[in-house]
Parts: sequence; C-alpha cells; structure tokens
Amino acid sequence: MLGITAIAVSLMAFFWEFLLVGRKRLGYRVQMDTPVTGEIESVFPGVLPQLRPDGGAAAPDLHDLSVVLVRIENSGRSNIDASDYAAPDHDPVGLHIHFPDRRVIGMAVNELSDDALGDSLRPGSGIGAREDGPHRVGIIDLPKVPLNRKDHYKILAILQRTGGTGDAPAPAVRVKIKGGRVAETTSNTGLSRRVLALICFLAAVVTVQFVMALNTDTTRAETDCVAGTLTLVGSTAFEPAVREAANSYRKHCEQANFTFEFDGSERGLARVDADGKGDPGLLAVTDGSKGSGFPNLKPRTLALSAFTMIVHPGITLPDLSVQQLRDLYAGRVANWSQLGGPDQAVRVVHRSLGSGSRDAFRARIFGDEQPPALPTDLCRHIAQQNPPGPAFCEAAVTKDMLKAVAELPGAIGYSEYSDAAKASGVKTITLGGHGATREEVLARAYPFWSVEYAYSYGELPADSLAAAFLRYLTDKAGKDVLRSYGNTPCGELSDPTSCTPGR
Repeated sequence: MLGITAIAVSLMAFFWEFLLVGRKRLGYRVQMDTPVTGEIESVFPGVLPQLRPDGGAAAPDLHDLSVVLVRIENSGRSNIDASDYAAPDHDPVGLHIHFPDRRVIGMAVNELSDDALGDSLRPGSGIGAREDGPHRVGIIDLPKVPLNRKDHYKILAILQRTGGTGDAPAPAVRVKIKGGRVAETTSNTGLSRRVLALICFLAAVVTVQFVMALNTDTTRAETDCVAGTLTLVGSTAFEPAVREAANSYRKHCEQANFTFEFDGSERGLARVDADGKGDPGLLAVTDGSKGSGFPNLKPRTLALSAFTMIVHPGITLPDLSVQQLRDLYAGRVANWSQLGGPDQAVRVVHRSLGSGSRDAFRARIFGDEQPPALPTDLCRHIAQQNPPGPAFCEAAVTKDMLKAVAELPGAIGYSEYSDAAKASGVKTITLGGHGATREEVLARAYPFWSVEYAYSYGELPADSLAAAFLRYLTDKAGKDVLRSYGNTPCGELSDPTSCTPGR
C-alpha cells in the first residue's frame, strides 16, 4: 500500500510539474560570474591598461570588475509570447536582472538560438542598463522576448563593484509569467578555458565601447555646461526634487549658480510673466498647466507626480473613497465617526488659492464639480478654539500643510507623496484601495496625480543656463533625480503625449 501511494504521488508530481505548471516555464541560469582582471591579463596580456585610456579625469577608474553571462531560455513545454510577461501593456520591459553591490558598465547579447530573436532585442525594444543608486543595485532591463520551445539567448555584462566586501551577491532575475512559472535551471557542461577567454575578450570589447561612450557623454555634458545664474520659482511641492537636480547639475558645471524662491505655482507664474521678458535666467515650476491667464509663458512638461492625502496620526482610517473625500472637503462630514473613524471633529486643511497642488486636487478629485466655497480660519485658531463641528483652514506652502496636519487633531490635507513620505507626524492614506505609487499612477488606477511643468517667458536661447538645465532634467541625469522622488519623467512614458493633466 505504501509503495502504491509513493508511485501515485510521484506520478501526480510528474503531471503537475511537466504537463501543467511546466507547460509554460521561463528558465534562467548564471553561466559565469567571475572577476575579469586575472582572466584577461593571463589570456590577453596588456588588455586592461588599454581599457584606461589617457585623457584626464574623464576616463573612469576601472577596478573590481567582473564578467557575468546569463542565459534566458524557454525551459517549458509551451511557447512564451510577449503577452505572457506579467508587465503593463504599455511597458516594453518584461524581465529585469539585478546585480546587488555592482553597476553595469557594459552589456551585449552574445548568443541567440534563433536569429529571429534579434528582432526583439534591438535598441529601442526596451533593452538597457540602469542603476538603482540608493540601493546600490545595477539593473539590466530586457524586453518581452517571445520564446518558442528550447529557444534561448544570453546576456554578457561587465560589472564594477560599488559596495560590500567578499564575494559579490549573486545576480537575481525578476520576471513573472502569466499561467506559468520562472525557475533557475542547471547546466550539464562547464565552460572551457578557450570559451572563457573568448567571453572575457568580448567583455573587454564591451568595456572599451563603454569607455568611449562615457568619454563622448562627458564631452557632451561639458559642452552643455553653461555658466550663469538661474532663478527657480513656483511649486513648493516640487521644490525638493528641483533643488537636488540643480545641485547635481553644479557637480559637473561649477560655473552655474542657482537661486531658489519657491512660494507657490501661481506666484511663480506671475513672477515670470512680470519679470521674465528678456530674462532667460528665470524659470517657474508648477503642479499642472498655467491655464489661460499667462499667454506669454512657454510650457515644457517634466514629469508625472503623485500626490497623497495625509491625516493626523489620531485618524485610524487607512483608506477613503473618492466620494468620501469629496464629502469631507465639501463640508458634508462633521465627525470622523461618520466614516467609521474616531469620535473626532473634522479639520479640513486646503492649500491657498493659486497653489498648483490645490488646482491638482480640485481637478483630479472633484473633476467638473466645483467644491463649495467654505469659510476658513487660521489653522492655529482652530487648534486653540477647538469648535465642535467641522472647521476649515488653508496653508500657503507645502511645509505649512505638513505642519498643520501634524499639529491639528482631526486634520486631513494633501501634499506631493515624496514630501509626505519623509515628513514626521502625519500619516498617508490610500484612495479607493490604491496607493500613490508610480505603477498605480501609470495604470491610472490611482486618481490623485498631476503633471509638473517648467515655464519661461517665450522661447529660451539654446545657449542659456535655463535651456541647458531643462535638457538636463528631461534628457540627462536629472531624470534620475526626478525618479528618485517618485516622479515619472515624461520622456520615459511609452506615449509621452499622455503626459498631460487631461489624459
């Protein structure tokens, strides 16, 4: 009886693995992960010095290098189509390879089981390399490559150590297959010294190409370095990201000087409209478009920005529906207990009129419905008098909003998500079960977002600091700064024209 049970279990496991789950399976294996220095020096003497060409500080210091070869394959019994990758339809990327404590300085596709696979791995298909700086992780993005049974391709990467000691952490493949599974496979054969030497030589070639590209990019960056002074005004919600981007720009362009006078979107627009004619050294950054009141101002889209609702820590509700939020800001809810929260009078905090954050809130939450004009008081007066019914107050800038909600029991307000996430004394809440994440905003599942704009008075001279800084924000490393604050640069959307508040 025991033997029959064992056979039955084995048969069930076989049918489950190979006929059900195993029918659609994407496999991967790391075929090589080894320091590259010794191999190249022993097989190709003198190659490494050539990877450090003379030319000054622009050439990178190539040390602690390693070469990795990763095989991606269809190890199941069914074909894998592009639609089988569990990623948004508008995102061409279907698979990510993570390299903790290392960054990718060169990569190449060096083997295809079928030449037709190359059509899915061309430049612009989604293939690329980037770095998650805060977590010190190098990332290779790979497109949704259709794979027939037994199809495979290999990715060769040369990496540089960025942190940690001892052996580098193993690469990790991040991918999901609809109706299937992802599994690490094993190889029955090793790599000969001749093949290893060839791969190391290919890695050297990739590195040389990287050095050449880096020198070209450095030259381009130096060419885009413009001396002068740029005054940035406008949105206090977007101020931290812009400040950090400006500081980053100055690291490669010390002749550039920035001054910051952020005191609200509308005030920033009015400042540029009044003083910007003939002065390319003045830019306004706003949450949303300028409307019809400033016909002389020229817009440039920067990024999608997520906003979030915040409440005083004493409010225990983790989520509100959009309708509940409308009721709160329309004065139809007097006590949080009406929504299932604590017995606490409601204190509604709005941004002042003219604030881009307030305009974004009205447009995204109320839509065509105009919220009623309600009498307001100073937030500190409400805290002192503690009226029994609902009360309303306004905050001029983001830091005032965060402070008011933190100090006023029963308060609810809003701010850009990155500011709220870093603030102490407030809680963020979700809307309709959706959080203020990049993925939820791009899927349009989360309702409270806006588009960040930069405005100048008319067209900017191409050789002005303002034009160079905008190119830095939209086409160069400034995009990484915006992304680190939870924003999505407009140029990275599958359809950049969708980077408008009405879409």
